[in-house]
Amino acid sequence: MRLFLLPISTRRSLIYCQRLNRQLFEQQNYVDKITSKATTTWVKWEKFEKGWQKQVTTYGNKIFQRIPYEEWGLKSIPPLSARRKAEELKGIEEVPISFPKSYINQESVLNLLQKLATERQALHRKWMWGSLIGMPITAPFALIPIVPNLPFLYLVFRAWSHWRALSGSKHLKFLLENRLCELSPSTMLDTVYSTVHISGSIRRMEIELESLKDGSASHASQVIAEKMILSPSNGKLIAEQLEIPELEAEIERAIQQVETSLLSQKELEEEKQDLEAATKDAKLR
Repeated sequence: MRLFLLPISTRRSLIYCQRLNRQLFEQQNYVDKITSKATTTWVKWEKFEKGWQKQVTTYGNKIFQRIPYEEWGLKSIPPLSARRKAEELKGIEEVPISFPKSYINQESVLNLLQKLATERQALHRKWMWGSLIGMPITAPFALIPIVPNLPFLYLVFRAWSHWRALSGSKHLKFLLENRLCELSPSTMLDTVYSTVHISGSIRRMEIELESLKDGSASHASQVIAEKMILSPSNGKLIAEQLEIPELEAEIERAIQQVETSLLSQKELEEEKQDLEAATKDAKLR
């Protein structure tokens, strides 16, 4: 497998795992079979022009877009089976990490990966068990024969999703602890990022990139604001250059979520400034 570390903004990056030789390690287990069947059914329902199947997929896809991109990224990393663990410890499978060195300093890559591997483990563990506990509560809805038990199926999906993200984070942590990751700066990614990110002044970009490289950027910092590196149209270009079609949706989802987050932060900061200004005016009066 190969890991990609893709900057979305000057402070946030997407991790994605491309599985190159999954057949080498394990055959499809029952979880994979159920997942494959569910995916096939979902695609089939999406093709309906009307009916409850079409409505379910329409609302479902909106929910998928709201699931954090960090969770989707961790889910792309396969769970660490006993066989895979043994093979990786033997060094049979190298795990290269590709990233644009012009945007992420090589010395900070491992620290960034360590953060991605650990910061969400408690959250995924908590909500995995929460979803499992909620499943028996929604099970009686199956008595309604008109449509499938959607609340129950949603909790099943969320429990599985959190488990996969938790498993992916544990696998990534295992790779880092055993020094099985090989840093592989990508000239191709450098070229692609240079192509897609052409807005802004050169000086502003230099300041922002230095902040990203050395990790000095802080969410509380008012000196250097977090800026987007990618725009919504860039996902397709990066996916095409890397020849990973499924990566397009992951990048576009991450861009949309980060843009929304930055907009919310900006609006909150403006409200704070307006409140401070109003308070100051009131004191002067």
